[in-house]
Amino acid sequence: MQLAGSRFTAASALFGNDLATLPNFPAEIRAPAGTLAGVSAFQVHIADWDILTPGDHPDCLVAMNPAALKANLGDLVKGGLIVVNSDAFDERNLQKAGYETNPLEDGSLDGYRVLVAPMEELTKQAVEGLGVRGREVLRSKNFFALGLMSWLYTRPLEPIIEWVEEKFGDTPVAEANKAALRAGYNYGLTTEAFQHTFVVEPASLPKGEYTNVTGNQALAWGLVVAAAKAGLPLFYGSYPITPATSILEALARLRNFGVRTFQAEDEIAAIGTSVGAAFAGHLAVTGTSGPGLALKSEALSLALMVELPLLVVDVQRGGPSTGLPTKVEQSDLLFALYGRHGEAPVPVVAVATPSDAFDVAIEAARLALTAMTPVIVLSDGYIANSSEPWRLPDLDAIEPIDVRYATEPNEGDRFLPYLRDPDTLARPWAVPGTPGLEHRVGGLEKEDGTGNVSYDPQNHEHMTRLREEKIARLQAVIPPVEVYGDEDASLVVVGWGSTFGAIRAAVDRVRRRGDKVAHVHLRHLNPFPPNLGEVLRGFSTILVPELNRGQLARVLRGEYLVDTVSLTKVQGLPMKAGEVTERILQLLDREAVR
Repeated sequence: MQLAGSRFTAASALFGNDLATLPNFPAEIRAPAGTLAGVSAFQVHIADWDILTPGDHPDCLVAMNPAALKANLGDLVKGGLIVVNSDAFDERNLQKAGYETNPLEDGSLDGYRVLVAPMEELTKQAVEGLGVRGREVLRSKNFFALGLMSWLYTRPLEPIIEWVEEKFGDTPVAEANKAALRAGYNYGLTTEAFQHTFVVEPASLPKGEYTNVTGNQALAWGLVVAAAKAGLPLFYGSYPITPATSILEALARLRNFGVRTFQAEDEIAAIGTSVGAAFAGHLAVTGTSGPGLALKSEALSLALMVELPLLVVDVQRGGPSTGLPTKVEQSDLLFALYGRHGEAPVPVVAVATPSDAFDVAIEAARLALTAMTPVIVLSDGYIANSSEPWRLPDLDAIEPIDVRYATEPNEGDRFLPYLRDPDTLARPWAVPGTPGLEHRVGGLEKEDGTGNVSYDPQNHEHMTRLREEKIARLQAVIPPVEVYGDEDASLVVVGWGSTFGAIRAAVDRVRRRGDKVAHVHLRHLNPFPPNLGEVLRGFSTILVPELNRGQLARVLRGEYLVDTVSLTKVQGLPMKAGEVTERILQLLDREAVR
C-alpha cells in the first residue's frame, strides 16, 4: 500500500495538484497479514487549491481485505465510496479481522457506496503468460487497485509505468505490474459500477520548479546546503532507528556533494563520532528518535561542555520505551529542553511541514555555528514520511553562514580556547593540527579563557551563567514571532511542529464563519522569539494543541505566567483540523457567555 500510495502521489504531483499525505503502517517488518495490527494504509489529499493536511475524512476507501475495511471505515466520510477486493473476504480473513458476519452482505455498509471487484482474480487474468508465478502474481494486485484509482481520479498512467520500468527493468515482474495497472484502469473504464470519475484540476501554485518531498528528504537536502553555505564538510553519524533512518539513507546517496555518513553500532557510538567530527571542523549531525535521544544525552552534554557545534535531529515517535515506532507523537519536547544532567541549555527548533524541514536544517546549523553549541531539531514521524509539493529554492538567495576557524594565537603568543567573542560568547573553533593552537577538551569544567580544568566554585557558577547567557543571546538573531489571522481576536492558537496544518486549516475555517481567531506557530522553542511574551499577553485565551499531554502549554505557563488551554492527543495519529476547529468554537462560545 505504501508503494501504491506513493506512486499515486507522485502522479498527482506531476499533474500539478497540491497534496498532502499520511502514510500509516505497522512497526513489524512482516506484520501479521489480514489482522488489524497488520494493516498498512496510505491517505492522500489532492486538490486544485492550497491544502494543509491529508484531510480529516477521506471520500474514498480502498479495502484490500476485511482488516483494512474495519481499521479505516470509521474515518471515511458518511456516504463515501468503498472499493473492495472481494476475493479477500473469505471466512478465514473475516475471522482474523474480527467480523462475525460478512460486511459486504449484512447491510452494515448501507450508508456508503460500495464497489465490489474481484481484484485477485482479475489480476491473475491480466498477468497470465507473463512469466510470474505463485505469490508474485498476487503481489501485482495493488497495481490493479492503483490503476483503478488512477482512472477514477483521472490520473495519468505514464509516470507510474515509467517508474515501474526504472525500478524493475526488463523483467517479468515489471511486465506483470504494468499489465495489472492497465487492467485496473480498463476495469474502471468498462464497468458500469461507477457513476462518474473525479476531475481534480492542477492547482494555482506560485511559479517555479516543484518536486514532491518528504520531511526526511527535505531535511537531508537542507543539511547539505547548510554545509555548503558554511563552507564546511558535512558528517552524519547515525544508528538506524524508525522513523529517522531515511535521513541516513538520503545523505548516503549524496556523497558526490562531499557528504560523509557513518552507520554506527549503537546510538552512543553514533553521537560520539559526530562529536569527534565537530572537533575536527565538520558540520556534524546525528539523527535519532525518542529512545535514541535518551541514549545520546550524555554525549550531548559533552558537546555542550566542550562547546562544539553539533546538530541532533530527533524524529519523534510514540513512546515511552519502544512505544509506537511508526506512529507520530510530540512527546520529546520537555526532554529536548531539559533532558540532560546539570544546567545544560541548548537551542531547540521544530519542523512544521515536510518542506519546512529544509529551512529548519539551515537555521539549526546557523544557530549552532553562531554560538558554538549543540542544537536539537525536533521533527516527527508524520513529517518524516508524509509529502507535499515543494518549490525548489533559489540557493543563491540563501545567506552564507559565517564560519571562521581559529588560525593564530588570540592572546599574545598564546591560544586561549575559551576566550569568547564579546557579542555571541562563542569560543574559537581551532581544528586539531593547526600549528600553535594545541588545546585540551573534555567533560571536566573549564576555567574561563584558558580552558584549564577548574574546580573553583566561583568559576563553575561563572561558566554555568556564561553557557546560559550564550543561548539567551541567540534571541538577537531569531526573528520575531508572526501572528496569522486577526490580531485583535480574543483567542490565539499556539502550536509547534506538525500540528501546523491542522491548526492553520482550523483557523481559516473559523475565520470564514466570521469569527475572529489568530494563529502563532513556533519554530524556536529555546530560546523563544523575543516578542513572544508580549504577543501572548495580547490575547485573553491561549489554546495550545499538541500531540502530547500538554508540554508546550506547561512551558508557556511557566515562562510567561499566562493561562493556557491544552488540546492534547496521544493516539499515534496527527491532529485533525476538525478537532482543533471544534475546540476553538467551544472556547469562543464560552467567551460569548461571559
